[in-house]
Amino acid sequence: MREIHVTIGPEPPARLDKALARDAPEGEGLSRSRLAKLIEAGAVQRAGEVLDSPRACVAEGDVIVLLLEEATEVETRAQDIALDVVWEDDELIVINKPAGMVVHPAPGSPDATLVNALLHHCGESLSGIGGERRPGIVHRIDKDTSGLLVVAKSDRAHQGLAAQFERHSVMRRYLALVHGVPDAGDPRLRGLRGVSFEAGNILKITSQLARHKHDRQKQAVVWAGGRHAVTRARVLEAFGAPPALALMECWLETGRTHQIRVHLAHAGHGLVGDPVYGGRRKLSERALGPGAVAACAGFPRQALHAAALGFTHPVTGAELAFEAPLPADMSALLEACRNTCA
Repeated sequence: MREIHVTIGPEPPARLDKALARDAPEGEGLSRSRLAKLIEAGAVQRAGEVLDSPRACVAEGDVIVLLLEEATEVETRAQDIALDVVWEDDELIVINKPAGMVVHPAPGSPDATLVNALLHHCGESLSGIGGERRPGIVHRIDKDTSGLLVVAKSDRAHQGLAAQFERHSVMRRYLALVHGVPDAGDPRLRGLRGVSFEAGNILKITSQLARHKHDRQKQAVVWAGGRHAVTRARVLEAFGAPPALALMECWLETGRTHQIRVHLAHAGHGLVGDPVYGGRRKLSERALGPGAVAACAGFPRQALHAAALGFTHPVTGAELAFEAPLPADMSALLEACRNTCA
């Protein structure tokens, strides 16, 4: 058991939980929800008295003792799986995740996940997230999406990163190969709800996202009762004569499940290879050539890569930015598309 002593400062909030949230040491990563659990568990004391209500009154100068269990090992087992580590320090780690790897154990994917690999890689350097010795997952990318994600190794890093994602201040840019070439002059797009264009032919898609009514594994564009989502994208390169495919740079104002895939499908420009949101369309050999058509038809996943990630280090305050090159499968797919027939 570890003790943390918190001295209540001047003009404290009337409630215990709010006062602790204000005055608890920042380095301990004690969020409001974590403090609430400690109070409920009877792990908060004042002069030997247990304070078991978040509404308990406190006064300036009170010394509140928090009793924290030492970080325990989680049931998820560590597995020796190779990782492409882009950055690592005592607080966090940035990984270039391969396509095919699930981030977190779940029914159907109980092991061989990123979390299993991180438990082995980080070992004793994990200081504990919420009282458990585990990596702090603050965002995810889909199993069949490749690219960058950041994971916390300490509670304070977890809290700091989570706050940045909640404020939508984390920079995330993706590369996607899509059907068609979005253009501001397209009257279909101009008349599509939630779709607009900004200066520089930047496609903007704004909607709410919610679980699909008939397929709980999918997300759907809705206009009420969902979560606000904004995606921006621009064409980097077009393929075919006439153009039939586009490499797009996409960036997120919000980060919802399947957001890029759902939004681009809503705009009629679904990702190549996406089996869930209609990205397996018949392509014209006359426009693209047989090699490109065959490469797209045989691509086994959505053509999406998390290429850039930027955030403020939650402990040092340093501005960090990372890039990950396209994986071999997407590089080969694009090369095939560039070799289109005239």
